Amino acid sequence: MKFLGIDLGWKCQPSGLCYLQLIDEKLQILDLDRKEFIADILTWIDTCVTPEEPAIIAVDAPTLIPNATGSRLPDKLTHKHFGKYHAGCYPANLNLPFAERTVKFGLELESRGFAHAPTIEPQKPGRYQIEVFPHPAIVQLFGLERILKYKKGRLSDRRLELIKLYNYIIEILPFLQPPLDLAGSFLPEIPTTGAALKEVEDKLDSLICAYVAAYWWYWGEQRNLVLGDRTTGYIVIPQSIL
Repeated sequence: MKFLGIDLGWKCQPSGLCYLQLIDEKLQILDLDRKEFIADILTWIDTCVTPEEPAIIAVDAPTLIPNATGSRLPDKLTHKHFGKYHAGCYPANLNLPFAERTVKFGLELESRGFAHAPTIEPQKPGRYQIEVFPHPAIVQLFGLERILKYKKGRLSDRRLELIKLYNYIIEILPFLQPPLDLAGSFLPEIPTTGAALKEVEDKLDSLICAYVAAYWWYWGEQRNLVLGDRTTGYIVIPQSIL
């Protein structure tokens, strides 16, 4: 089974991409990349997963937006469940500038046979897509009291928070189920300049997305929370076991 994580650029900016595969009961990192154009992302997906091959694609972006204005139900529920962690998400509606791009991306995945999976039979092979949100996923997977604030603020502060994320990934994910195998891994080092830091941020976010895809497939609703449904839009978030 393969698991792709896409930290999708909501506007015209690069997207982080991660490709994991379950091999001998461990998740192997087979690619960690970043691409700017949607066409290149779709080509990357087609390269990683051949037609009819089972995989889950986890996208950090609102790919289902039924509402013309306001917020979706899952957006509101992130604030209800994770607001105390500073992990509520931005509202999504069809009148916002990013909506056409993110919804179209979900449709492109559906055209490739990746069906939305707000419910799933654990460990059953198939072609699925889900929406995910790294901030609450990181809080839950690593048992944190608040989000890691590596996206805004001074460069030095963002870098320290990204180092924390890097360390949590290497110290915790290898010991969860399914385990992430980091032997021989090409995880990027944390750089010191702004543009390079943003690139690593996108890649690590995509790794979290891909891991959440694997966690959802492995455990289903036993160890995951689903905010919303196929009609309202939904976000899959792992539940803490720490």
